[in-house]
Amino acid sequence: MKLNQVYNIDCLDGLKQIEDNIIDLVYLDPPFFTQKTHFLVDKTNKKYSFDDTWKNLDEYKEFLKIRFIEIKRVLKTTGSVFVHCDKTANHIIRMLLDEIFGSFNFRSEIIWVYKRWSNSKKGLLDSHQNIYHYSKTNDFKFNTIYTDYSLTTNIDQILQLRVKDQNNKTIYKKDQNNNIIYNQIKKGVPLSDVWNIPFLNPKAKERTGYPTQKPIELLERIISLTTNENDLVLDPFVGSGTSVVASKLLNRNFIGFDINIDAINLTNKRLQNPIKTQSHLLKNGIDKYDTKTEKEKQILSRYDCDIVWRNKGLDAILKQKINNKTVGIKIQKQIETLKESQNLLINCMKSKNIELGFLIRTHFDNDDYQKLDNVILIDDIDYLLETYK
Repeated sequence: MKLNQVYNIDCLDGLKQIEDNIIDLVYLDPPFFTQKTHFLVDKTNKKYSFDDTWKNLDEYKEFLKIRFIEIKRVLKTTGSVFVHCDKTANHIIRMLLDEIFGSFNFRSEIIWVYKRWSNSKKGLLDSHQNIYHYSKTNDFKFNTIYTDYSLTTNIDQILQLRVKDQNNKTIYKKDQNNNIIYNQIKKGVPLSDVWNIPFLNPKAKERTGYPTQKPIELLERIISLTTNENDLVLDPFVGSGTSVVASKLLNRNFIGFDINIDAINLTNKRLQNPIKTQSHLLKNGIDKYDTKTEKEKQILSRYDCDIVWRNKGLDAILKQKINNKTVGIKIQKQIETLKESQNLLINCMKSKNIELGFLIRTHFDNDDYQKLDNVILIDDIDYLLETYK
């Protein structure tokens, strides 16, 4: 079977044509047992649909079970499977996966959280789906993804090394002289199992009009977690083609199956011209802790840094050391003279054992400024432009 192609075939027949132990990742978004025929139309009024109706629950369970068995066979020993589902049949799917892959190979239940556009109904609005991650063996490939610190994270949590004490309580690590150990640059926070990735809104350029289409960002995250470049990704229910498009964008090989010829044609069209919608998430509580102006955020975006949200003397810390020195960044506020800004930075550097500081000048003042060896003065681009007018 040729790689980097999608096939108009029942996935069970397609799976039987694949050799044992050659797939690195299987992602599948199977029918959810909704007992409905799903349909949508695209911008050209072309109708896309697929059937999700069954005689009974046993028929649905058998349909999935025989395909899960084949999926396990084709997976490498280092491979993983991610199964997308919702509240309708997630309990059934979890039971089948435990039976076939073993409960000891269950890795995570990912909760995909999103905002939906829906009319009110009696009961709670559905705002999440489940993605079960199982591996074939305990020797599975996994690439840890780090995320930014939350707005409530203080500077000490970023800089200081923390360990567990004898009571399993997290404490700051100290040296032989009982001093807190500083300068531990961290990568961020490991990705959790709750993913806040927006559902594709009706006007998103990425949206195709295919029912139950998933965003590329969701699939890119799954693929990045458990594969490397040139690995092989399989999607037995390719649908709108998001998984194979994401694979192509990430330089992975792929194989896709779908019994619906419209799905295959749509997927091939997307592969020729991938379109990805970039989302901008608002974090909960941002108004309470976000003290940075848009201008300050713009300045900090030019640096590879961790933003510090609750410290007057520091705005960010570079993620990489310079000459083995931790680097703090301070932006001159409009109400501060350059000398005042530098004093705030120096005091913070002393208290947090930061060896080098970047002081970013944003406006001119007549206050005396004394250059220091451990503070590098950087003129903001807007300040330079204003100076040369």
